[in-house]
Amino acid sequence: MSNIKISAADIADFAIVQEIAKATFYETFSSSNSKQTMQDYLLASFNDEKVKAELSTIDSLFFIAFDEEAAIGYLKVNIGDSQTELQESDSLEIERIYVKAEYQGKSIGQLLYNKAIEIAQQQNKSSVWLGVWEENPKAIRFYEKNGFVPFSKHVFNMGNEAQTDIMMRKTIG
Repeated sequence: MSNIKISAADIADFAIVQEIAKATFYETFSSSNSKQTMQDYLLASFNDEKVKAELSTIDSLFFIAFDEEAAIGYLKVNIGDSQTELQESDSLEIERIYVKAEYQGKSIGQLLYNKAIEIAQQQNKSSVWLGVWEENPKAIRFYEKNGFVPFSKHVFNMGNEAQTDIMMRKTIG
C-alpha cells in the first residue's frame, strides 16, 4: 500500500466523497438495518445538497485516501461549532473514517486517523473525540488500540430506530 496518497478535499470532490460515503455506510450497516431504513438514511444523509454543504462548512475538513487514481476512503473532522456534540474549543471531532471494504485491514483507516491527529496537533487541540456504534466491535477495537477511552454514550437515530454510540476520547499532547 505504498501508493496511498491522502489529499484535502473540497466542494469539487463532492461526488467522490458521496460515493465513498454511500458505499461504506451501506457495507458497514446494511446487515443490521432494513433495506428501507438504509435507503432512507443514505438519501437523507448523503444527497448532493447535504454533501456539498458539509464540504463547504468552514470548521469541517475532509481528506480523501487514494490508491493510485482510485478513491478508497475519506476522513471528516470537525472543530468549533461544527462538532456534532461537545463543541469544545480545545477538541477536534473525528466524525467519519470511511474505508471501502476491499481496503479494510490494509492500514488505510490508520493513515486517515493519523491525519486527524496531525490536524489536531497543528491546531493545538488537547483532545480528539468521536462516537462509534456499540455494535461495531472492529471500530471500537481500532480506537482502543489508538488510545481512546469511553466517556459517555449518545443516541444515533437510524430511521425510527434509536441506536447507541459509545463516545470515546483521546488526550493528545
